[in-house]
Amino acid sequence: MTREPVVLGIETSCDETGVGIVRGSTLLANVIASSMDEHARYGGVVPEVAARAHLEAMNPTIEAALAEAGIGLDDVDAIAVTSGPGLAGALMVGVGAAKALAVATGRPLYAVNHLVGHVGADVLDDEPLEYPTIALLVSGGHTSLLVVRDLVGDVELLGETIDDAAGEAFDKVARILGLPYPGGPQIDRVAADGDPKAIHFPRGLMQQKDDAKHRYDFSFSGLKTAVARWVERAEDAGEEVPVADVAASFREAVVDVLLTKAFRAAADFGIPRLLLGGGVVANARVREEAARRAGLAGVALRIPPLSLCTDNGAMIAALGAQLIMAGHRPSELGFGADSTLPVTEIQVARS
Repeated sequence: MTREPVVLGIETSCDETGVGIVRGSTLLANVIASSMDEHARYGGVVPEVAARAHLEAMNPTIEAALAEAGIGLDDVDAIAVTSGPGLAGALMVGVGAAKALAVATGRPLYAVNHLVGHVGADVLDDEPLEYPTIALLVSGGHTSLLVVRDLVGDVELLGETIDDAAGEAFDKVARILGLPYPGGPQIDRVAADGDPKAIHFPRGLMQQKDDAKHRYDFSFSGLKTAVARWVERAEDAGEEVPVADVAASFREAVVDVLLTKAFRAAADFGIPRLLLGGGVVANARVREEAARRAGLAGVALRIPPLSLCTDNGAMIAALGAQLIMAGHRPSELGFGADSTLPVTEIQVARS
């Protein structure tokens, strides 16, 4: 294996077919085919629709990534693929494609963790990621707080959502406010004209009584319900719902909880570094407030480029390359898709 291996990564954990190619820690290609428009009519991701879309997009996306990188399959040293967590049917498409490529080309295959992949995206930056770091990963299906002591060997889960993920809450509140799917960008757009202090919505698991069991965990179901009740009361009273103020106040509640817990972890563990990842990080208020709090706390903030925050194959390829350069052996071909893969399992079925 070359010192800086060329790795093709495949990501199909949700509704984006991502294929990325890296050489060591250098990004060569990052191509994403999204089926978001197909899900918009249903107001959320439909697993069967997502799996079908992955099947249709897989070959064209691989071909587009190879063309963007200016290489052929013969130039690829290894294949990496998301084994989990995610939607089972969607994961199966990516896993099947990766196995077929590995067998057809004779290249080693690395089955990796989707969430750790989000952290791995940061190695594609010009400056190497320092360890240990706190990582806050926020997407449509996951809200997780991690301590990453070693990207390929030591990842600890501090806390995660106990109900709705932050991205799910954005989608549901957008629906309540009559905004289209996906909710994150729509809430962000509307909230720009609203007052984030107009309505004080609850902050889940932020009370002192929650410290013992849920110091680093998240809960957004109650917040979503609080928004729904507020809107219902306004409508029942015949009042016009101030959509911008509701959106801004809701967004502020989510951002407050996410960042308070993330910076709390940094302080508790004495780690002055915070990495943000996942699609919700594209939210303007998350980025703005994270930068402000990081400055006040003396914490170094890392946020990958937006194209590497959402689900993508480049982050999977990057993690695969790091595993190879650290001397990890390939995964055995018997591994499967694991929708509940724990974040502590960085690589699956290592041979």
